[in-house]
Amino acid sequence: MIIEQIYTGCLAQGAYYIENNGEVAIIDPMREIKPYLDRAERDGASIKYILETHFHADFVSGHLDLAKATGATIIYGPSANPDFTAHVATDGEQLPLGNCKLVVLHTPGHTMESCCYLLRDESGKDMALFSGDTLFINDVGRPDLAQKVNPDLKEEILAGMLYDSLHQKLLPLADDIIVYPGHGAGSACGKNMSKETTDTLGHQKQYNYALQPMDKDTFIHKVLNGLTPPPGYFPKNVMMNIHGYESLEEVLKRGLNPMTPDVFETVMSEGSVLVIDTRDPQVFAKGFIPGSINIGLNGEFAPWIGKLVKDINQRIIFIAEPGREEEVVIRLSRVGYDHAIGYLRGGYAAWRKYGFETDKITTVSVDQYLFRMNLNMKSTLIDVRRPSEYNSSHVLGAINLPLEQVYEGHSQLNKDRIYYICCVGGYRSMIFISILRKLGYTNLIDMKGGFKAVQESKLIAVSEFVAQESML
Repeated sequence: MIIEQIYTGCLAQGAYYIENNGEVAIIDPMREIKPYLDRAERDGASIKYILETHFHADFVSGHLDLAKATGATIIYGPSANPDFTAHVATDGEQLPLGNCKLVVLHTPGHTMESCCYLLRDESGKDMALFSGDTLFINDVGRPDLAQKVNPDLKEEILAGMLYDSLHQKLLPLADDIIVYPGHGAGSACGKNMSKETTDTLGHQKQYNYALQPMDKDTFIHKVLNGLTPPPGYFPKNVMMNIHGYESLEEVLKRGLNPMTPDVFETVMSEGSVLVIDTRDPQVFAKGFIPGSINIGLNGEFAPWIGKLVKDINQRIIFIAEPGREEEVVIRLSRVGYDHAIGYLRGGYAAWRKYGFETDKITTVSVDQYLFRMNLNMKSTLIDVRRPSEYNSSHVLGAINLPLEQVYEGHSQLNKDRIYYICCVGGYRSMIFISILRKLGYTNLIDMKGGFKAVQESKLIAVSEFVAQESML
């Protein structure tokens, strides 16, 4: 038997490849299906099932393209009602895979159709639990997402269902079962996930806060307390996963349209397109196309696209390092942004060579920042990290304007004032600055190395938040 976790760090998402006796099941596949096809070909195996643990909110699944390419059966848990051909399993149904079986466990709570798949070997022993977004390592799935799609599904009701699912379906299982969750730390589908991506169920029974002995009301309070608003694109991805979507092949064909600088500039001038520069922030700062927004491909690219680009149908043109154009389109498509219409052929270097206007961002070190402060330059430090990060520790006097709130919060800023911008290491601060530059703010300076550099320098007074109430 082969069990392989195929982890996508950008989305902190775990898909799974399970092979036994020449038959394969893929659990929660990503949009690009080639890795699964290649893996099965290497094993000389055929993909029999595409198992979905629920209708995902944080990414667009590859179930439709994979089923078309392989003839595999798409399977959902009870109560699912997709707009395409799929097998809606019953609770407890056993799905043969080679000499093994996958048992469907209906576990509503994260969503109504949420389920887990229990892998049982040829001897009848329960080996592994593919828990989707029902059970994470050190956490459970948030029960407030389904109401964004169906307002009648109140979060308190779903949290109560989750309690029942955990206690009736998962806690009675053997301690030595390996848990393979749908996500790890960094995903917005939970609030307290571990960086570890597998564990034994027995260890989770000991250390996962949500699996400790407590009554249902206490559980509901603990699970709902501390949840932050989900990204706005989540409900749109759910709808794509339920109703279907355009083939990735077509999305790539449209997005991989090379544009010469003059054509790129003409499309930009239409005003209805968004220009995204996917280069690293330090490279972007040294020179960029005015009006472009920097969201670096080497960071949490797809989640930040989803959080900051409000219209999932937004037409996008982009700048990338030569050779990475296809990666950009694929990673946009993972969160449903299927309307990239082209890229700058030759990248930023071609733009400069053509003689079009460029801009750059001033970046200062911690020492340079201190020098400027000692000159009594009137300025403000803006910390764009999340409130929880800011509350933990921050530069004294810094104001907190999280990147997620840049469009709602920028109006409180003064365009004539100098602002220094910092995050942890420089990724989010450059996104923030590029957005504000597009909105007409010119007095913006990036703090090189971000808050990490501040802490390492020990030259700037930092507020340490000591007695913080636990989110749990």
